[in-house]
Amino acid sequence: MARPARSAQRGAALLVAMVLLTLVATLAAGMVWQQWRAVQVEIAERGRAQLAWILNGATDWARLILREDLRADMQKNQQVDHLNEPWAQPLAEARLSTFLSADQNNTADSDAGPDAFLAGEIIDAQSRYNLRNVVANGQIVPAELEALKRLCGLLGLPDDLASLIANGLLAAEGSAADAPLLPMQLDDLAWLGVDAASIERLRPVAWLLPAQPGAPVAAAINLNTAPREVIAAVLGIDPGTAERLVQTRQRQPLLLMDDAKNLLPSTVVLDNRVALHSAYFEVRGRMRLDDRLLEERSLVRRDGPNVVTLQRWREHRVLPPASR
Repeated sequence: MARPARSAQRGAALLVAMVLLTLVATLAAGMVWQQWRAVQVEIAERGRAQLAWILNGATDWARLILREDLRADMQKNQQVDHLNEPWAQPLAEARLSTFLSADQNNTADSDAGPDAFLAGEIIDAQSRYNLRNVVANGQIVPAELEALKRLCGLLGLPDDLASLIANGLLAAEGSAADAPLLPMQLDDLAWLGVDAASIERLRPVAWLLPAQPGAPVAAAINLNTAPREVIAAVLGIDPGTAERLVQTRQRQPLLLMDDAKNLLPSTVVLDNRVALHSAYFEVRGRMRLDDRLLEERSLVRRDGPNVVTLQRWREHRVLPPASR
């Protein structure tokens, strides 16, 4: 009778050993997974930091270009910003190693570095209509509201969209308890009830200058860089006349206001709502390292020899395999 009892004990011991082995294997697998996850997070954070540092350098380079442009204008005693200048030429996506190999002091093999790509551009923010011009001193400016209505009409947007934006901005600048948040960028117009499709239609031709203490809110549009829709809306002219101005400036930039007057009807008054130079620019940078992408947009103001950053947005994401 002892033999069956010993068999049962051996079976129970074997079962306990298997349970313990399963438990140890499960705990070990969990520890390995946690360690792998920590390593992946560290790699992602390090990659993001590397991208950010490189992109900061690209932004500093853009600021240098804008300062040099102003210095060249001062030497010519004629401050004019147009689309034929170096700052307006975009940088197509290029492998970062090509910039390193161009440096004679850098003898490293260009194929030894990471697969990093850099792209960027500088956009004249005053080529777009500043929606904040519609409200001044706590009230809606009738002339600016009409200009915004014309702009919305040229874009095929609803007739009441201009009034919706104007009333929303006026309410946001008020002190009422139920006042909406003051939009700081175009996407924030959704707070005022503007739908996403209308925001996308406005994006190439409109912008929001952030309110800065001691800085003017209104911003003149640059006739050398603005699209025909913005020119037609602000000056109250037909799109054909605005297109003629755009075609002319492509051949020869407008150097004096008289150059613009000669292309416009005699009834058009060129006041401080228009200019031939700009102070506000948007610097866009795009850095891609393997499967990680970092995009940055900076709104800067050129204030004499200084280029001050007013706003900055960054977006980091992992690209799907088909987009790499």
